[in-house]
Amino acid sequence: MANILVVDDEEAVRRLLSQVLLRGEYEYALAADAAEARKFIKDRNFELILCDVTMPGESGIDFIRHVAAEYEDTAIMMMTAVDDPAVAETAMEVGVYGYMIKPFNTNEVIINIRNSLRRRELELAGRVYLRDLEHKVEERTAELRKTLSGVIYALTMTVEMRDQYTAGHQQRVSDLARAIGTEMGFLKDKIMGIRMAGVLHDIGKIAIPAEILSKPGRLSKTEFELIKNHSQVGYDILKTIQFPWPLSQIVLQHHERMDGSGYPNGLLGKEMLIEARILGVADVVEAMASHRPYRPALGIDKALEEISINKGKFYDTEAVNACLRVFKDKGFKFK
Repeated sequence: MANILVVDDEEAVRRLLSQVLLRGEYEYALAADAAEARKFIKDRNFELILCDVTMPGESGIDFIRHVAAEYEDTAIMMMTAVDDPAVAETAMEVGVYGYMIKPFNTNEVIINIRNSLRRRELELAGRVYLRDLEHKVEERTAELRKTLSGVIYALTMTVEMRDQYTAGHQQRVSDLARAIGTEMGFLKDKIMGIRMAGVLHDIGKIAIPAEILSKPGRLSKTEFELIKNHSQVGYDILKTIQFPWPLSQIVLQHHERMDGSGYPNGLLGKEMLIEARILGVADVVEAMASHRPYRPALGIDKALEEISINKGKFYDTEAVNACLRVFKDKGFKFK
């Protein structure tokens, strides 16, 4: 059974969470501030920490930085009474699994705890598997390519299983990006890298609560900031894996734009990898052409109009021209 630490200076919050944890039959400890929490984590191993942002003394953000640096196997969720996108973004950059805004109901708490613990289990299992996989890379490079594809598709499924509305999105983006790369005349190995980046480009959404991914209405500022952080999370997941292609950088950059208006780093044009520029075009076209929980499908014609109007501004001109040829001259269709 999971061992959970609650860190919050409000007694009422600690009492509420202790009742929830008792109901879930979790083992737990309660701390009124970061200093008390530090004493607990020295003596006990915790699978999950629920931590308030604003507390007397050391802030919650500084405390979780310490936890993330020293206890990498511990999952962290933040709690706050203030809907502040800047704080949410900082927390996600540090490495929290979730972000609950007070006041919250018990069902919300239970769902977030279960999701965080499940994600932790998957990540721990993934680390073991990836270590074994890297060892195989050293021994059988040729054989790895086939195995690597299976792992990549498995990672993709972890995202799509949580978001029924965009199931198949990553594969369709991958198919279009590959077609664009082929049209632009890239060699087979580079096209394979583009294809693999396509099926992984939204892997960072594993860190986004499922209820936000499938929310039918308008997102709050905090929710939108959490969504935007998926590029950075995807990079963090992939950066330590020695792929034959720069997949982590491509995933990090796929929402950057030619004029610097994209995210997360506001890169300008040629600062972006060409693979990321291709992926950005494919991602926009597929997203506009498909149904989303907050709007119906806009269709291929509208999507192609968008990239045509904004080529050179938001989207790479060569990638856009190749995409237009793929649809209009080569008869490309999403499966």
